[in-house]
Amino acid sequence: MIKDQIDSKLLTMAEEADTALKDIYAEIDRTCMYNSDRVLSAFIKNNVSYTDFADINGYGNYDEGRDKLERIFAEILGCEDALVRPQIMSGTNALWLTFSALLRHGDTMISLTGTPYDSLQEMIGLSGDSSQSLKNAGVKYEQIDLVNNEFDEERILSRLAKKDVKLVEIQRSRGYSQRKSLTIARIRHLIQKIREVNDEVLIMVDNCYGELVEKEEPGHAGADVVVGSLMKNLGGGIASTGGYIAGRRDVIEMVADRLTAPGIGKEQGANFNQNISFFKGIYMAPGAVRSALKSMAFCAWMLEKLGFHNVSPRWDEYRTDIIQTVELGSKENLVRFTQGIQNASPIDSFVHILPAPMPGYPFDEVMAAGCFTQGSTIELSADAPVIEPYTLYIQGGLTPEYGKLSILLALTRIEQEQ
Repeated sequence: MIKDQIDSKLLTMAEEADTALKDIYAEIDRTCMYNSDRVLSAFIKNNVSYTDFADINGYGNYDEGRDKLERIFAEILGCEDALVRPQIMSGTNALWLTFSALLRHGDTMISLTGTPYDSLQEMIGLSGDSSQSLKNAGVKYEQIDLVNNEFDEERILSRLAKKDVKLVEIQRSRGYSQRKSLTIARIRHLIQKIREVNDEVLIMVDNCYGELVEKEEPGHAGADVVVGSLMKNLGGGIASTGGYIAGRRDVIEMVADRLTAPGIGKEQGANFNQNISFFKGIYMAPGAVRSALKSMAFCAWMLEKLGFHNVSPRWDEYRTDIIQTVELGSKENLVRFTQGIQNASPIDSFVHILPAPMPGYPFDEVMAAGCFTQGSTIELSADAPVIEPYTLYIQGGLTPEYGKLSILLALTRIEQEQ
């Protein structure tokens, strides 16, 4: 039994954590209820039928189930239209598809949240030498860094008032950085200010890890296009592949033409028998996100009480995504914690985690991902670049109970080596 391997002191602390977190758990439950209502209402409004789960092959013409699914995603995300496809293989792929559809030679894009997530840097052309990068396609890139975790509003508005920028990108989650994730309220405020000086620039939000954490999405806040992965929140731990792009109808038409071909757009794309897992995934997503948030709040409480540094968000801090970070202070602690998460995973628990290179990342990585779906970060996982200050990024947890067991075993591994 996993519980028999956990330090008894940590088990006692876990009971204290549940008492301390009672009100936070209750607030998470209220958000889950609200978002569950939104999801169920969208299903009923769109008359989802058992026949919508049919396996469509070949060209994928006339797939009413796929079309209903995309209407449901658009409604939940506060958008006019959406693409939800197994052909979109990851969040990174969804971002690349969107960038390449909307940006042309001579266009300028600006990241409003500083240096983007590591895997995006090569697609932009900030690292690597890919002939397919935006830079090599003649797209100009700029970035405006956050200042004390806030948008540099004055600089952003001054730059966009020139009206020579095609697209701005907002990364909602922190990525591999120490800055805080962005709330919908802050995103809405900035979008409103941008529209006062420039009503033409496309506003894109990388929504990965943030879906259904709050009661609204970036589409409700005025974003033109919202992008994410089904191996994260909106897949509910059930979707085994896929990604989504939602937004203004004309923008989605452009992205669809890039995905398939001009003149075909959204009309083709076989579902490879994925419709049922996509429908069930979004249906279960509010509960999966609730479980992940409770697991991460518990993790933060334990880490803080054990004296770890730079725990973010703090256990009682407002959350806008499912990511928890902690500075572990040494390579040894980083590896041990990650190994503990892997050892308490349902899949590949026997795998011994060690730092290794990973495609798309500039440093060796440690990654615990004993998941039913490879790369599914709504399932409990932990990963980090093996560089100082050895900050670990933890996310997910399909149930609070599974999350708690894995986190306690990981902490036991560290405690035993102290």
